[in-house]
Amino acid sequence: MRGSALVASLAAVLSVAPVFAQAPAGQPATPAAPSPGTAKPVPAPSTAKPAPPPAAQPAAPPAAPAVAPQPPAPFPQGAKMGFVNLQMVAQLSTDGKAAASKVQALTTKKQAEIAERTKALQGAQQKLQTGGGVMSDQARAQLERDIERQTKELERFQQDAQAELNELQQELQNEFQTRLFPILDQLSVEKGLHLLFSGADAGLVWAAPGLDLTADAVKKLDAAGPAKPGAKP
Repeated sequence: MRGSALVASLAAVLSVAPVFAQAPAGQPATPAAPSPGTAKPVPAPSTAKPAPPPAAQPAAPPAAPAVAPQPPAPFPQGAKMGFVNLQMVAQLSTDGKAAASKVQALTTKKQAEIAERTKALQGAQQKLQTGGGVMSDQARAQLERDIERQTKELERFQQDAQAELNELQQELQNEFQTRLFPILDQLSVEKGLHLLFSGADAGLVWAAPGLDLTADAVKKLDAAGPAKPGAKP
């Protein structure tokens, strides 16, 4: 469980799909303006009769009272095995939420930078498309070189952004793994377990609800406090 199972579960929470693909360089089509002197069509007067007012609707029945959440099932006495949902631990714990927030912040930042570069490239392409015919050969050639350079720089920036995001995800996964393993060891000892499974990777078809120790793992991880700055995984 300590190998690929945890990494895969954390990756499902921290990973972001490749969002740095280059946007199409074409410009959105704009509606054609009417020719000067062309009269605008005048809409014909409406002859439709006004619709009758809608019939009164019966009052909605009162909402059903909220059902109180059920308390977690107690751990079966004498049980020697349990399981945790590692993905839920990452989603619900303070550490997991902080890691996901860092990934999202970097993704948003890189997306904004790529959008700015893409806009500049599209502006240059539009300039060549609309004014290239009246430019001098030297000016047109320079603009074409600029477009080629901007295109290569954008592609390189996208690749670097994806690599930076992947590196951050791997770093956060390693840090989370280092903090979570001692918690799971402690939890297993306290419960007197012989085996602790990763629920999403163990192929469980059914298990007694009380064997699910996910909530216990989240509580213990949060109680341990935030990771110390500069702590090495």
